[in-house]
Amino acid sequence: MNSMIEGRRADSARRRQRVLSALDVAVRDGSDITVSSVARAARVDRTFLYRHADLLERVHAAAAAPASDGRQAAVSRASLQADLANALERNKHLTARVRQLEKRMSESLGEQVWVDSGLGSPADLDQLQQRVSMLEQELADKQGELEERTQELEAARAANRELTRALNHTGTARS
Repeated sequence: MNSMIEGRRADSARRRQRVLSALDVAVRDGSDITVSSVARAARVDRTFLYRHADLLERVHAAAAAPASDGRQAAVSRASLQADLANALERNKHLTARVRQLEKRMSESLGEQVWVDSGLGSPADLDQLQQRVSMLEQELADKQGELEERTQELEAARAANRELTRALNHTGTARS
């Protein structure tokens, strides 16, 4: 049991040493110092750094300190202005997209409320439109039949008038 504890302590000490070495290399190289980058370089899990407050404090201090060779990772005013302009442009695009999505959502919800309230068109609108089309076709057919029968009736009336005239004409000729 004692040897397990000693082994665990030795492993922890090796990991601490790897973290300190990785941190020294990052400071010397002037590379970006973050908990993730130091943990990756030291081949340890980030939770190892979070469990050891002194190591985490050293990483944060090294990240905040200027580079050792006197040069700072200074960002130029022009690059900051370019970043700001890009962020503002992206913000405009995102704002427009949010407005578009809000409008679509509002229309969709409005339609749903309209239908749910019973004021909107019924759900079976397609069936009703098909029924209307069918009834319009039947109406057109019936109007055609009516016109045909009206012509037949007119022809029968005309023939009846002719016969009545002929009968009346022959009846006056006999008297």
